[in-house]
Amino acid sequence: MKDKLIEKKYLVTFILITSLFALWGFANDITNPMVAAFQTVMELSTFEASWVQFAFYGGYATMAIPAALFIRRYNYKSGILLGLGLYAIGAFLFIPAAMMQNFLFFCLSLYILTFGLAFLETTANPFILSLGSKESATRRLNLSQAFNPLGSLLGMAVASTIVLPSLLSDQRNGAGETFFHTLSEAEKANIRLHDLAVIRDPYVILGIVVLIIFLIIAFKKMPQTDASVQQDKAINTVKRLWKNKVYREGVVTQVFYVAAQIMVWTYIIHYADNLGINKATAQNFNIIAMCLFLCGRFICTFLMRFINTRLLLGIFGIGAMLCTFGTIAIVGKLGLYCLVGISVFMSLMFPTIYGIALENVESQDTSLGAAFLVMAIVGGAIMPPLQGLIIDKQEILHHPAVNISFILPLLSFAIITLYGFRTYRKVTRA
Repeated sequence: MKDKLIEKKYLVTFILITSLFALWGFANDITNPMVAAFQTVMELSTFEASWVQFAFYGGYATMAIPAALFIRRYNYKSGILLGLGLYAIGAFLFIPAAMMQNFLFFCLSLYILTFGLAFLETTANPFILSLGSKESATRRLNLSQAFNPLGSLLGMAVASTIVLPSLLSDQRNGAGETFFHTLSEAEKANIRLHDLAVIRDPYVILGIVVLIIFLIIAFKKMPQTDASVQQDKAINTVKRLWKNKVYREGVVTQVFYVAAQIMVWTYIIHYADNLGINKATAQNFNIIAMCLFLCGRFICTFLMRFINTRLLLGIFGIGAMLCTFGTIAIVGKLGLYCLVGISVFMSLMFPTIYGIALENVESQDTSLGAAFLVMAIVGGAIMPPLQGLIIDKQEILHHPAVNISFILPLLSFAIITLYGFRTYRKVTRA
């Protein structure tokens, strides 16, 4: 008899924790288009605007290990509540940031907001893995992660239907060119005040929603699982994790995956802009990409019943590489379609890498092991600015620089493909 994916005694907890995946998905994907928004409103270069991503994903890197140590000292529920609290504080800091019209203050607000997300991801992912048998853990995490894109889609929808179309700084003339930079400083100041308020409002509403969820979880009794009890010293855990080759390589692979995901989704707007498409319309391509990503998650959860997860990761890695090559080589709408298509193949990568890496990690080491995998999200802080530097060159060897910049995601997908096939070979040999 096959192990149940979700046992009845864990069902309510599973649903509640899974809702958190949608919550950080919203934050991730309403923030990605803000790189382009801030670039126009604050008159920044692509590299300067990418500090939004550096602040957002840098928060994960800063707080992942402290989050794990906190969970080891207390429990999963405490980690979730602290994460939600930090999330709300970061969202509400958008109010003074907009009043001061200070880009660095916005970055600081996002940095603190992602302290909360680091706590949530460090807690929720291993908690879901522990709610049932080890054999079904990766499938269970893929199912929970499938709801992450629902939040992402909502974030993208808010960005594309409310935020980006309302930006006066992105209004264009008949030739499809913005004219904000041609206005006087007084006119710019008025428009900037309006646009920063438009950017602020969704985050404030998000903060209120987070506080409501905080109260719901505060009054819900959480089950104790094997992974809830930590006994050994942190240094001993680190030593065991370092000796685990599959886990160690999994952390490195996750760095490159998160970097690839953020680069693909953040710079869809820039890629479309190079084709003369305005930001609001370009964001619709992001929504299509996320729909494909969501469908891919559910399809992969089904396919994993019949195909080894490691083999599937390798196959999807090849698919992502082919689409990325098309994105680089083709100038025009077809290249944009290839860029959107990458999301199908990215759909299973994060939870699958995560599940493979933690599969043979001892239960007492799970929270700290999860922390390093969450810390790997720092890839989203490091590589997008590098891609931004390439995009700022406009043209490289008579080819659009924005196309050439996708060499960085191509490299990332090659590393993911290698990890999938290497771990599959190891299992088949065993």
